[in-house]
Amino acid sequence: MEKNRAKKALGILLAVIFLLVNYSPFIRNIKDIPSELQIFEGDIHILNFGLPFIVKIEGDNVDALKFNGSSLKDQANFNMKEPLTIQTVNIGSAELVFKLFGILPIKQMKIEVQPVKKIFPGGNSIGVSLYTQGALVVGISEVMDPEGFIHYPAGEAGLRPGDVIERVNGVYVENAEHLSELVNQLKDNGVELDVRRGNIIFKTHINPAIDHHDNKYRLGIWVRDSTAGVGTLTFYDPENGCFGALGHAITDLDTGTLLSVKNGEIMESKIIDIKQGKRGEPGELKGVFSGKQKLIGSILRNTQYGIYGKMYKPLPSFYYDEPLPICYQHDVRPGKASILTTVDDRGIREFDVQIKKINYQQRPNSKGMVIEITDPELLELTGGIVQGMSGSPIIQNGRIVGAITHVFVNDPKKGYGIFIEWMLEESKKIIG
Repeated sequence: MEKNRAKKALGILLAVIFLLVNYSPFIRNIKDIPSELQIFEGDIHILNFGLPFIVKIEGDNVDALKFNGSSLKDQANFNMKEPLTIQTVNIGSAELVFKLFGILPIKQMKIEVQPVKKIFPGGNSIGVSLYTQGALVVGISEVMDPEGFIHYPAGEAGLRPGDVIERVNGVYVENAEHLSELVNQLKDNGVELDVRRGNIIFKTHINPAIDHHDNKYRLGIWVRDSTAGVGTLTFYDPENGCFGALGHAITDLDTGTLLSVKNGEIMESKIIDIKQGKRGEPGELKGVFSGKQKLIGSILRNTQYGIYGKMYKPLPSFYYDEPLPICYQHDVRPGKASILTTVDDRGIREFDVQIKKINYQQRPNSKGMVIEITDPELLELTGGIVQGMSGSPIIQNGRIVGAITHVFVNDPKKGYGIFIEWMLEESKKIIG
């Protein structure tokens, strides 16, 4: 009996501790404070622990920072009931440990003080032309031979939509037409394919069948090797000549597969019409572009967080005459902001928006902010966020904070935005 009571009491105690740890406002405040913080030289950042206790701050290389105006060498204990102001002094990094009553560690934090990063915000309407590596399978079909027999070469070889055929008998596939040529050159004993499915590359043997229409050998697949569309330029980095756009990946319309880049270009685009967004029916900016229009840059990467490449030369003009500083996510605030975008022949314009919600992130994601269009003129023109506006830079307090990425289908006035820091991280990968 006593043992059962003790077990029950222990269970209740553990449940209470669990609730306190996971739902206490004090604990949640501590969890919400980032473990890594990037601050620009000369900036001030405020942390709010919301703890009615004294906390001691210890760390290495703390000369780059001041806390409530003091160096840790002069003062190390702080009342965390009040906001803690972190002021940058020098470029550098510091590893901090926050200890309750100077004994119990409650938070570890790495702070990096960096030089101010400035880039030109875009807002330009751009045409995007992209050619993939290999041939993307978008459909599986049967093949009828001259005798009327039905064959399923691709199905028997295990191919499926979304696969990318990269090589035929060791020869790299340049495009869809080249794939057909290779198959008809090497048809007698079948062919070996190198196929990429997601992050995996595998080999498969396939026996092409003669098509009764033209007596050519077929694999029984529909393939695609290129795509084109309209989007918005997000930024140009004058330090390295790199650009970023869209804020989300270019994927195949039929399979949803992220398209790998063999080569591609962005060019000037002209908006000719607007399909207004409505609840349940996304709108669209309809633009035109061709090879005759001015080429802007080459696409080197297509990622989940946008497309990136190098400008052929700086654009003659941007909306702002000078580059703007960027803003890291932990300095973004709910409230007023603006976007730069092109919706007609008047060129880039600035429109009012509200940042409704911020989803602080430890790793890249294209849904870092919830944005609502509030500008009456833009709402009248487009109904809100529409296809083609993806990549429109978001500006708050004179700083670039991110870019529009997605629209809420059931509420076109709202959509998601990606933090600019994630886009800049992606652009760094093409510098070399």
